[in-house]
Amino acid sequence: MPRIAFIGAGSIVFARTLVGDILSFDALADSEIALMDIDEHRLGQTRRVAEAIVDNEDLDATVEATTDRREALAGADYVLSMINVGGTEPFENEIRIPESYGVEQAIGDTVGPGGIFRGLRTIPTMLDIAADMEELCPDALLLNYTNPMSILCTAMFEATDVETVGLCHSVPHTASAIAEYVGVPADELDYRVAGVNHVAWFLALERDGEDLYPALREAATDPATYERDTVRFEMLEHFGYFPTESSHHMSEYVPYFRTDEDTIEAMTGTDYAERMSTATYLEGWKERSAKRDDPDLDVDLDSVGAERSEEYASRLIHSVETDTPRRMNLNVSNGTGAVGNLPDDVCVEVPVLADGTGVTPCSVGDLPTSIAAFPRQHATVYRLAVEGALENDRETVHRAVKHDPLTAAACPLDEIHEMTEELIEANEAYLPDLR
Repeated sequence: MPRIAFIGAGSIVFARTLVGDILSFDALADSEIALMDIDEHRLGQTRRVAEAIVDNEDLDATVEATTDRREALAGADYVLSMINVGGTEPFENEIRIPESYGVEQAIGDTVGPGGIFRGLRTIPTMLDIAADMEELCPDALLLNYTNPMSILCTAMFEATDVETVGLCHSVPHTASAIAEYVGVPADELDYRVAGVNHVAWFLALERDGEDLYPALREAATDPATYERDTVRFEMLEHFGYFPTESSHHMSEYVPYFRTDEDTIEAMTGTDYAERMSTATYLEGWKERSAKRDDPDLDVDLDSVGAERSEEYASRLIHSVETDTPRRMNLNVSNGTGAVGNLPDDVCVEVPVLADGTGVTPCSVGDLPTSIAAFPRQHATVYRLAVEGALENDRETVHRAVKHDPLTAAACPLDEIHEMTEELIEANEAYLPDLR
């Protein structure tokens, strides 16, 4: 009977998915589900859905909900983090201020000035969670879903004794997209993926031993297919490999697509041009947040059940609990040298083996030279952001932003410095005491 704590359970759609995933396994159907959030209303909504899943499936699982994090963590075997520190105000600052300097982020939650500052305001809370875990559930495995993934996981590796893995659905989502592009069933794809979160690459792509990269390149010659995934097909054409993050998101990880109006206009696929506006994304995010605050729960409680999604969390927990071997792509420390030409002290996204012994990263060797520079540059940004947060070092935070490729493509160094100071001042209440 594992005890599974959800920290940030007010994210109702995500929490509902993960609870349903976990309870879909017979071996986990008697789990203790501990839901925690600081927002009582959202927490109550998630609890109602979780209890409905248990009742509708006639399961032996128990569900509890609390606003007390320590209460949720006490005795936990697994902890799922899906927190959002600060809400709308700092996020809007992280979008609007860079935008005023010409830094047009796509989403701004993982890289760029937005991702760095989201990391800075989230790291202190993650360290507080870790301190509670070291006291109340020292053997628990932390499954982090919170962005910025690489920054937060690196901070946990560096500053805590908590066993931490990062989970992201970009690899299975991309595999499904590729399967559709080349016309094969997704479950028949064999692939090897490595890099850093959101800047990882399909190093090998096969079906029954046949290399599918020629078919993927051929698919990109069809205008309708190309327009569905413009940025990723451009990266494939120019650098030889297909990246794991969506075209919209990938556009802010590189300097090629977001600083020129003609390029923006040309990149029309997957509603990319419309969503190029950070203001458009921000308004959509605020609208979704307001909807989640609606007192009416827009869920048919009689129909919710334990259905399994593509998310990794339930499979990871099941593998550890039942000693069922599985391979999946997770975010782990590169301390074992899983990626040979990335530093040991960064967070990498690589294949891992999960079983009763835990999580074991697999070695993928060196990344090809044509793409290694992309994750290496972002790893530098992540390390500087973490060092700045842990050491309260203002100058190191400045250097993290100056190394960001999109920011560097849009602004000279003195403007980047000015923008960073403005971000620090605007979000000071949420940040470490930067000196």
